[in-house]
This record gives sequence, C-alpha cells and structure tokens, in this order.
Amino acid sequence: MSDEVFGNRYRPERHLARGGMAEVYLARDALLDRPVALKALFPELSADRNFVERFRREAQAAANLNHPNIVSVFDWGEQDNTYFIVMEYVDGPTLRDLLRHEGRLHPDRVADIGAEIAAALDFAHRAGVIHRDVKPGNVLLSPTGQVKVTDFGIARAARDAGDNLTQTGTVMGTATYFSPEQASGGAVDARSDVYALGVVLYELVVGQPPFAGDSPVAIAYQHVREAPVPPSRHNPDVSPAFEAIVMKCLAKNPANRYASAEELRADLLRFRQGRPVVAEPVLDMGAAETRAQAAYDQGTRVIPAATTGVTPSPAPRARTAPYVVLLLVLLAALAVLVFFLVRSLGIGSNTATVAVPDVVGKPQAQAEQLLQQTGLRATVHQQQDADVKAGTVISADPKPGSKVDTGSNVTLNVSSGPATAVVPYVLGMTAADAANKLIAAGFQVDTVPPDAASDGIVRSTSPGPGAQAPQGSTVKITVASPTTTTEAPTTTTQAPTTTTTEPLTSLPLAPPTSKP
Repeated sequence: MSDEVFGNRYRPERHLARGGMAEVYLARDALLDRPVALKALFPELSADRNFVERFRREAQAAANLNHPNIVSVFDWGEQDNTYFIVMEYVDGPTLRDLLRHEGRLHPDRVADIGAEIAAALDFAHRAGVIHRDVKPGNVLLSPTGQVKVTDFGIARAARDAGDNLTQTGTVMGTATYFSPEQASGGAVDARSDVYALGVVLYELVVGQPPFAGDSPVAIAYQHVREAPVPPSRHNPDVSPAFEAIVMKCLAKNPANRYASAEELRADLLRFRQGRPVVAEPVLDMGAAETRAQAAYDQGTRVIPAATTGVTPSPAPRARTAPYVVLLLVLLAALAVLVFFLVRSLGIGSNTATVAVPDVVGKPQAQAEQLLQQTGLRATVHQQQDADVKAGTVISADPKPGSKVDTGSNVTLNVSSGPATAVVPYVLGMTAADAANKLIAAGFQVDTVPPDAASDGIVRSTSPGPGAQAPQGSTVKITVASPTTTTEAPTTTTQAPTTTTTEPLTSLPLAPPTSKP
C-alpha cells in the first residue's frame, strides 16, 4: 500500500486503524506537503453502487462542515475501484483510547469534553447533517487537548446501502450508543445525537456504558425498554446537577431530551460555571418504579423482531406497572391540589415580587449580572440577527418591567450575529463559473483585476475556501488570464506535475464503469 498513490497526490505512509468500513492510513499530501488521514473503503463496499452514491453525497456534506471541533474532509475519489476519503490528520488519541488508559474521568473534565462535542454536533445539525454514530471511537483529542468529532454522515451511508452490507457482515453503527428511535427503526433527528452523546458522557464518568448485553439486539432492547441506573450510584463524584444533565439526554422520549445540542452545551457550561442547570434532578425511585416510568414514557413502540432470545420482564411485574404509574399520577395531583389550597388561603403568600430589569441591548454577561442582582435567573437562547451585534440581548421574556416572583426564570434571546455560510471551493474555475457559484452560496463577488476576462482562471479567494463568512459579504477572487501559464493554486508548495484529484463538487454522480 505504501507504494500506491491515491489520486496522483496522497501516498500512504503508515497504517493507523481498521474501522467498520475502511482501512485508515497516515498519508502525505504531495501537493500541499502535509500529513492527512486517508480512509480506503473495503472492496465489497466499493462494489455497491447505492453505497458509493450515498457515500459521495455524505462526503460532500461533511466537506462543508468547517468547525474547530469537526475533523475536516479535504477530498474524495476513486483509485483502481477503491473509493477513498481524505481527512484532516489529528495526532492524538480517541476517547476510547482515553477510557482504556485512564478509566472513568472526573465530571468536570467530561463536561468540558461534552461541551465541545455538543458544539460540533450543533454546527452540523444547523447545516442539516445528523451524525448518527456518536461514540468514543469517533471523538479524537488533538495534542493541545481540542476535541475533534469525525465520521459525520458515514453511518447513514452504510444504513442506506441495503442488503449487501448486511451480507458482508459490515458493522453499521454501534448498538451501545443507539437512541431508542434508532433501535426501534423510528425517525432519526438531532435529538438522536443528543441521546448518543448522553451515553458517551455516562460512559466517561462511570467507566462503562449504561447498557450492555450479549448481542446488539439485547442492548437495543434495553435502550427502548429499560431505564439507566443513575451514574452517581457507580461514581460518587457525580453531582446531582451533572447527573441531571446526563439523564435528560438519556430520556426515552425525544421530546423530554434537550431540544438541541446547543441547549445541552449551554447546560454543561452552566455546570462548569457553578450555575443552576436547566435539567431537573433525578428522582430516587425504586427499581420497579423506574422501569415502569421508562416503559410509560416510551409508550407502545417496540424493537423489530429478532431471532436471538431476549427475555422480557416477568408478567406479574408488567401487570403492576400501570398501577404504579397511576399511584404516581394521583400523588402528583394531590400535591398540586394542596399547593393551590395553600395559596388560596393566603398561607405563605408573602413571596416577594420584582420587576424584570431592562436588559435589551446590553451584552449578555451584563444582562445576566443584572438579573442575578435582581434575584432572577437567566436562560440564554442564541438566535441569528444581522442587525444586532453578536453577544447582545435582542429581547427578554418576560418583558422588561414585568412583575415576577423572586427566583423566576427570564429567557434572554441573544444575537449570535448574522447568518454565515461556507465559502465554496472555486480555485481553478473560470471567473464566470466561480462568480455564479459564490453568488448561489449567498455571497457578493469582487474580481481582481476588475476587468478580468470571464474565462480567466481563479487562483485564490479571500476569504479562502472552506472559511465561514457572513452571508451577503464580499468574496474577493483573484483571476489569471487564460493565456497565462500559472502554477496550480496552493498556499505552501509548488504543485507537482501529476494530475490532482477532482474537488468534491465535480465528482461523478455514480462510480465509473470497472475496467475489463
């Protein structure tokens, strides 16, 4: 393999790992003289046209995810009927390696790691990409400690490829990190990634995942029907606040989880700052009540039938579950009745009320400080706004001046700045084609020199390809005359005379016909 050059550009130097779908190599990019990670798909996958088409689309989507916590995808191509993907090389361990060497981690460290993973997931979700296979093996740590999430969308490509992958025994995702909806064949969305991240957080602080079994079906059954043991029972260092965050992620019903990875990230940051978290504390119910509540939350959904034997809960316990749930509902109703009775009699009605301070237009930190000084709590929701400076409060709910009880929660809608987009790769295109592509991506175009011919070749862009820039901002393209001999566009070294692999956007929609 070391003598083979992929795409006339990438030469494998050392074997790194063998994954569920590919061999992974440390390779050298001859054009830019840098190390890259090269994944060469197994031959049986390359022979599946459905998989190759899905893989191409997912690789293109992943290539547009330019984020500091996401492993960048540089290129994609085919070499002698072997399909490959070229990615950023991260010279560091995976979280799986970290667990093997260190065992369980302190919750503070796990919260820091989880916040970075959540940031990566939220960025991908906003771009319409669901990971579907969040697990310790897909999270790397750079030499500086930065978290990097890899393999976005690859699990979907495998899932959609059809029976060929099943027949070859290829591993398609990991049941240990399946959400209940994945395990039962339901629809998958961003909250499925939140669940999987919850499993990872649980495993990092406990040293083992919440569910284990002799087969993937047995594990999937537990994801759907069983409630996880609270992590504090395994690790006394786990605080009620951190446990509440993890257990909210692991809710069977997606509606009971964090609505987005950004909401999860915000709660993890609150935990690290010593502030109250949004997640509710875990009730210390008995084992039977816990299982009954989990079954009640999930409703009547079941996992697909399987040939391996999984012993269901004993019939007597199943028959008692509705009565346990009914008892809990009656107790809750009684508590609400007592609460309103006490209030109607005026008992304990001396709760102080305060006015919500005017925080609109103030920086987020100052607004939160004002609320705290007033005796109120803040929940921050980020929203894009081209007219309001990033980090500034757009509005508050309840509105400023409203009378509320001390300790009430005030939602701050904070600007995250204008919507951004990824600058597409247009190097080597004609000026006209490049301008059309940039305009389609939401940018304005400034050509240098201004009178450049429309068939001139684009040598560089500012901002560069893959950079995040505000939508509507101007991208400057530098154009060379089509009659002028120039070296290939690069930022570090002179390009070799060999032909480079086509950019992702110009790849064929289907694999080429195999040579006889």
